[in-house]
Amino acid sequence: MYLLGFDIGSSSVKVSLVDARHSVAIATVQSPNTEMEIMAPHLGWAEQNPSVWWQHCCLAVKKLLGQTNINTSEIGAIGISYQMHGLVAVDSGGQVIRPAIIWCDSRAVEIGDKAFRDLGESYCLEHCLNSPGNFTASKMKWVKENEAEKFSKIHKLMLPGDYLAYRMTGEMTTTVSGLSEGILWDFKENKIADRLLKYYGLSEDLIPDIVPTFGHHGKLTQIAAEALGLSEGTPVTYRAGDQPNNALSLKALQPGEVAATGGTSGVVYGVVDKLVFDRQNRVNSFAHVNHTAAKPRIGVLLCINGAGIQYSWVRRQVAGHGVSYPDMERMASEIPTGSDGLRIIPFGNGSERLLGNENMGAQILNLNFNRHGKAHFYRAALEGVAFSFVYGMKVLQDLGLNVSVLRVGNDNLFQSAIFSTTISNLLGCKIELLKTTGSTGAAIAAGVGIGLWSKVGEGLGALNTAGVYEPGSSVNGKYTDMYEDWVTRLEKARS
Repeated sequence: MYLLGFDIGSSSVKVSLVDARHSVAIATVQSPNTEMEIMAPHLGWAEQNPSVWWQHCCLAVKKLLGQTNINTSEIGAIGISYQMHGLVAVDSGGQVIRPAIIWCDSRAVEIGDKAFRDLGESYCLEHCLNSPGNFTASKMKWVKENEAEKFSKIHKLMLPGDYLAYRMTGEMTTTVSGLSEGILWDFKENKIADRLLKYYGLSEDLIPDIVPTFGHHGKLTQIAAEALGLSEGTPVTYRAGDQPNNALSLKALQPGEVAATGGTSGVVYGVVDKLVFDRQNRVNSFAHVNHTAAKPRIGVLLCINGAGIQYSWVRRQVAGHGVSYPDMERMASEIPTGSDGLRIIPFGNGSERLLGNENMGAQILNLNFNRHGKAHFYRAALEGVAFSFVYGMKVLQDLGLNVSVLRVGNDNLFQSAIFSTTISNLLGCKIELLKTTGSTGAAIAAGVGIGLWSKVGEGLGALNTAGVYEPGSSVNGKYTDMYEDWVTRLEKARS
């Protein structure tokens, strides 16, 4: 038997085929090879056409089937991972009414902030674990206020993964985990956040039927099967946002387990067993994939906008043509820890929630024209992003999350020994690099949905470790000194 996993991002769609007997991905493909378009008709807007996601789902599956030449009747289940916090509005016939408002769109910030004040911080945090902020519910309110004619046609609001599941099965459904990421779930009452919906003037009828994260979400219709090149009737049995799914893929399922990624932005996702929230809104809390009211599993999400994008900027603007990331790592490794005093604050990718939504811009500090060269920039850039991770993880520690092991994918900044060693030493934690992807995790999770494994993490046992970083003897030495210097400079720059 095989399992199929989709990971629908804002840049591309990835699809993995997993051999269920060994929980091993035998093929992973991506479509498109470049990046999908993000439309920005106004400043701060970010939209995509859901039909484009579907188009690339179909293209990716056909590419994968062409590589593997398997019998599609042997695919036992499908799992879906998707970009979080988006809004897809459909009419009663399932037609998309307007382009999807995706995760990085900021048009609803003021709406969410006003709701936070009017409904009261205590209600929002204790019941929804977050401010309504710029999440899905607030985006829907924006449509109601600004596009009345389109709003009047809306039958259901969906998250991106809900829409893809609908295109596959013809069934309009959602999950508790998905509703929580849209700030549409009341954890205290264990039901849809009707008080927030009422405040926004939104009917509870707009919410699709709720299905379990792992379980029956429907079967491929004839139309969907023909478009994808798969067998009609194949069950869809798992759905989750990309960050909870990434945590699952990295075996972060139980209290105290933490997953991280270091891509364009940096994300740390830790699991706790109680309803926690941050009154300063520096991090967000959502229902994890294995959350239940009786046995809470809350994912606390830290997002750092200024992460890999800063290092890629250094590569383009400082390193120049023909210099690879391995080249930069090799040159940076010849520079002493601390980059000879050069410090880079990497927060140059817009507002940082970690800093109270401040948009302070990236800063290069203590540059000495007689001492510092390109290699110093490479190392200081890596150290600066690592420091920002540690700075953010201190917030998670304040919420009761003790980081002893950090599990990461082997496809991002954590491949850098400089970056990973800096974090490991400062936090005193082990970092495990695992060979997996979000689409692989979604495929394995689909196996749970059909009862192939009795426990959520059981099918993840075969994941291979690509490397391990252990904290060294310098935990209280130079790493600590240079981190404290970086924090001092950060706080001075913000004052």
